[in-house]
Amino acid sequence: MTPPADLNRLLAALDRVPQRPSSDYDLNLDAFPPEGRVLRPAAVLIGVFDNTVVLTKRASHLKHHPGQIAFPGGKVDAGDADPTATALREAREEIGLDPDSVTILAALPSHETVTGYLINPVLARIERDFTPTPEPGEVAEVFRVPLSLVLDPTRYRIERRRWRGVWRRYWVVPFGPFYIWGATARMLKALADRVAP
Repeated sequence: MTPPADLNRLLAALDRVPQRPSSDYDLNLDAFPPEGRVLRPAAVLIGVFDNTVVLTKRASHLKHHPGQIAFPGGKVDAGDADPTATALREAREEIGLDPDSVTILAALPSHETVTGYLINPVLARIERDFTPTPEPGEVAEVFRVPLSLVLDPTRYRIERRRWRGVWRRYWVVPFGPFYIWGATARMLKALADRVAP
């Protein structure tokens, strides 16, 4: 399967533009990560199929991040060999994606969240179309967003809200009825920044 043009553009950018970790603190320079914090390792799959990126809408009954847009992924389990194994396992559990239909393209820079996770994004090409099977305990919906949209830095904006008594700024990249924001938008924005001239 020939990689689509937008994915080729992204892969070329990954080869030539230095990688840097990102953080929820990037837009909040007056806020500092707590001293002595212990970050919980996690991984997500940035799965590209036919010039689209696969995303999920989290179930509304979840305790953490209900209804938010996310990549398939989650906490690293003791049995996971590495972040790639975590991302593939979580994608199978959350959306029914067969790991055998996935080609890993790159391990991307980590992203630290304000909620204490160190997320390792794994970029992959999904080789075959598939019918998602959302895990009802975690996922309300699976959808695809055009890769061209998320690689366009002009589609992003900064918004803010009060969180734990202080104003926090964060990236947003709207897509139809889906409000993509926070860590998911920040990791996508990191890709867009690397592709931009």
